[in-house]
Formats: sequence, C-alpha cells, structure tokens
Amino acid sequence: METTTSKTIGEMVAENYRTAPVFKKYGIDFCCKGGRSIEDACAQKGMDPNPLLADLERVAERPAGDVPDYNTWPLDRLADHIEKVHHSYVENASLEMRPFLDKVCNVHGDHHPVLFEIRREFYACAGELAQHMKKEELILFPQIRKMAQAVASGGTIPPAPFGTVRNPIAMMMEEHEIEGDRFERISELTEGFNPPEWACNTFRVTYSLLKEFQDDLHAHIHLENNILFPKAVEMEAA
Repeated sequence: METTTSKTIGEMVAENYRTAPVFKKYGIDFCCKGGRSIEDACAQKGMDPNPLLADLERVAERPAGDVPDYNTWPLDRLADHIEKVHHSYVENASLEMRPFLDKVCNVHGDHHPVLFEIRREFYACAGELAQHMKKEELILFPQIRKMAQAVASGGTIPPAPFGTVRNPIAMMMEEHEIEGDRFERISELTEGFNPPEWACNTFRVTYSLLKEFQDDLHAHIHLENNILFPKAVEMEAA
C-alpha cells in the first residue's frame, strides 16, 4: 500500500471500497471529510494510526471479490447509478421511517425524550436531502452527462449554464457535510444506534433503519464527493 501521505482517505476508498468498513470501524469519516490524510484524521481523534494501517494492509491483500469498481465507470453511468440506487433509497426510506419514529415517540417519548430530538433531526435531514437531490437531478447531473457523452464521442464539452461545474459542486459538498454532521448527531443521540435493553421490537427496528439510512448516506456521498465530483471537475478543466 502506498504511504499514507500520498493519498487522501477519500481517494483510498474510491480506489478500493473495501477499505470503507475499516474507516467506519475507527470512526473516521471517509465521505464528507474524505479530503484528509490518515495522519490528520487520527491526530484529530487523538488516535494511534498503526492499528488502522494494519487493518488497511490486510484488506489490500484480499481478492477484489464482487465489489464494483466505481472509479472506472463513465461519469454518466455513475450519475445514473446514484440516482437509481441512492436517490431512490433516500426517497423511499424517508417515507418508511416516519411512522416508526412517530410511533416510538408516542409510546416511549415521555420517559425517553431524546426520541423527539432524534425525530426532529431525521425529519430535517429528509427534507433537506429531498431538495438537495432535486438540484443534482435537474441542474448538476444533466451537465455531467452532457460532458461525459461529449468526451466519449470526441466532441466539445458544452458550456454550463451556471459557468462551471465547480459552482454547484461546491454547494452540493457543503450540503453533504451539513447532513453528514446531522446524522453524526443522530448516531450520538442513539448511542451508536444501540437501543436500550427495555426497547420493544418497533423501537429496535427504528434504530436499525436509522443505521441503514446512515450507511447508505455514507456510500452515496462517497460516490459523489470522492469520485463523481472530482472527475467532473477534471473533465471540464481538460
């Protein structure tokens, strides 16, 4: 494996997504804050990087398996994948989560008031992500598809109506960080999505769904921040 000073965390996960669970294990954000080096991330957490590096070495030695190499995909295909898989998931899961959160708040909120704060944070996240995804689908992704198709056909990249893809990308990345931080708060409020011992089945399913939502959000933001967006900027500049 290359020295840790040569690549950011986001670049490492973009090249080998099997490293993502390793960073999750050590509580290191590889999507919203993937622009850091391992040394910087570990220093900020006051953590010895050596166990992390050892785990990364073990992952690098394993066969690739069936993990898709998104880093090699054409950008129009990757944008399609993000919309069909991750945007659809957010839309459906946001609706699915609401009755679960409402029920546990109604039944357990009086003696476990943190549930109300968890619900407020999730509702805010779902609302912001809905607007965020529409901006990507209607403004940014169409331009990225036009660029990718122009390059594939040997044509000229059409000018963006917003000047440069850097402008909406900067906005999208800022919004990613906001929602990543919001879900980090939800993780803290749920004590790592671990329900209390007395929790009923609905309570446990609610926490499990929240954990699933966060996992998908991390994969979703990773594909954009660490692969789609930097490659689009590079393509436009070239």
